[in-house]
This record gives sequence, C-alpha cells and structure tokens, in this order.
Amino acid sequence: MDNAGGGPTTPEGVVARRGRGQRLVAELIALGLVGVLLLTALGAGVGALYRDVYGPRAFVTHYLDLLAEGDAAEALLVPGVAVDSVELEAAGLPASASEALLRPAAMSEISDATVVDETADGDVTRVTVAYTAGGYAGRSTFTVRQDGWIGVVPRWTFAESPLGVIELTVRGSMSFDVNGFEIDKRQVSIDGVDADPSASVPLLVFSPGLYSVGVDTAISATPGVAVLADSPLTGIPVDVQAEPTDEFVDVVQQRVNDFLSECAAQQVLQPTGCPFGLTVRNRIDGTPTWSISRQPTVTVVPDGAGWRIPSAEAVAHIEVEIRSIYDGSLRNVSEDVPFLVDGAITVLPDGTASILVGGGMESD
Repeated sequence: MDNAGGGPTTPEGVVARRGRGQRLVAELIALGLVGVLLLTALGAGVGALYRDVYGPRAFVTHYLDLLAEGDAAEALLVPGVAVDSVELEAAGLPASASEALLRPAAMSEISDATVVDETADGDVTRVTVAYTAGGYAGRSTFTVRQDGWIGVVPRWTFAESPLGVIELTVRGSMSFDVNGFEIDKRQVSIDGVDADPSASVPLLVFSPGLYSVGVDTAISATPGVAVLADSPLTGIPVDVQAEPTDEFVDVVQQRVNDFLSECAAQQVLQPTGCPFGLTVRNRIDGTPTWSISRQPTVTVVPDGAGWRIPSAEAVAHIEVEIRSIYDGSLRNVSEDVPFLVDGAITVLPDGTASILVGGGMESD
C-alpha cells in the first residue's frame, strides 16, 4: 500500500516511528522530573539559606557569637537586647538594676552553641539553643519576632530581652568580684555611699552566662558561688556569706589583748570601761595591781552586715592590800578574777574595722 508521500508504508517503518515517539515521550518525562527535582532542590536551598542566614535561628546565633567573642558593646546593640526601667518593672525586676556587669571583663566563656529547636507561635518564634557556659552545659529559649524588612531581607528583634538580673546579697564585705571583675556595693547601689551593707544589689547580666561571685579582701573571703543565667528577663537571687580571714581574726585577737592590757594598767579596783573588776567591803591600802593571767581565745563570726566576737573566757589577776574596817588588820589579796569578753565589729567605709570590746564578770 502506498502512502501520501508516494513511498510505500512497511511494517518496519511503523515500528521505527513508534519507537522514536516513545523515546521522545520518555525523554520529556525524564526532563520534567529533572526540572521538578531541580526546583525542589532550589526551593530547599533557598529555605535552608533563609533559615541559616536570614531566619530567627541565624539572628539568635549571631547574638550568641557576640557573647562568645566577649563583644559586650555589639551584643547590646542587637535589637531587643537593651532594656529600660519600664521593661524591668513589667517583668517584676528592680528598675534600678545596674549595668556594671555588661562589659567584657565580667562576661563568661560561651562555646558550642547549637540551635536544637525552632518553633513558630503566631507572630513570634521560639528558638532553643544548647551551649557550654564556663564549662557547664546549658540550654536557653529565646523569643524572636520579625520587625519589618531590610530590602528583601527580614529584620528580627528579641520579643523579650535575653538579659537577666542577679539580685546579689553579699554579707561580710562591701566589695566583691564577679568573674574576677571587682565591684563595691556603693558603686552599683542606687543609694551610693549610703548603701545598706546588708541590702541586695540588682545587676544586669547577659544570658546565657555563668557568673561566679566571690570575696577576697584582707578582712573576709569566700570560695565563691557560681550561678548560670539561662532565662531571659529573670531574677536570680544569690546570697553570699563571707567568712573572716585568719589575718583578720589575728588582728582582732591582738586588739582585744591590747585593750585588756590597757585595762590592767589602771590601778583601781574597777578599771573604767573594762569587763573585769573587784568589789571589796573594806578599805584598800595602796594601789591595786592588775595583770591578765589568761587572755581570751577570740573568734569572729558574721553578724548581719558586720561581725561580732562571741563571749570568750579570760582571767585577770589582782594584787592588793586590804585593811579591815572592823579591826584595822591588813590582808594581802592575790586573786584570779574570771570574766567574759565579747564585742562588735563594724567595717567602716574606708575598709578598716572598728572593734568595740565588751563583756563582764562571770556569773556564779
């Protein structure tokens, strides 16, 4: 049979044309699948780029990178980090919190920060990050929201500041250090030089961060207390009780010894302002002579913002001649007089200590 083109149509020709047509269809389908895969890959790449470079997790990671670099100034410039008194009060935190610790010298080491979860909730996104702070593992969740655009790139801000507040009470010292950065309460208290030594002071800190509080002065010391600030806009109460140094106790012991020696130098039965004395019903003949036969063993313990000397036993010795009113006879008295010593110690603004020694006679 002839075809319209004038050539004969053979079974072999029909089969060949069908084969070419099927290959063309298969190639077009394959190209379509490749296109779909390319578009899918492109979409996934754009999504990953958005997530890792322009998304909420990238915003939080940038903040953590600044903390890891110890760049306090730049970290405070990240949108939503800095807070004012209104925001602090709204979060139930002291509006007068000091910014003294928002500096490189007081920051802790942050490393191994990794985003472990990102959850959208309405117009905010919660980003959870695991990290190591000062050698301790931690985890924090930050709340981020979009704050407009920069060209075609979204701009983000912390919906809640990542800063925290350490509400620090240090007893036994007006000065202390945080991560090695030295602070005096009077520098950070709203009351200045009139700061109550026993009152807490609120201090803004970067979160996350490990903060070690210690005291190391000539008078008092403590091994330190470490706290992890891991929750945004949260108060962290820290209470540190310093203990007296051995050198301070030695100084107090010497002051007490000197005080009692000065008392013993008074040649009267009842030395003025002293914790010992002798009462007699007869007349003395000559002048009494006192000596301290046993000095007290002094200890120093915390007492609110200051210190005190708990009661300690001591013994004075008197030599005196007493003449009897009844018959005029003369009797030599050589007697040990037990008594107790205590005292209060106040640390003055210049760092020196005022020691007030008291006490009295032992009761029978």
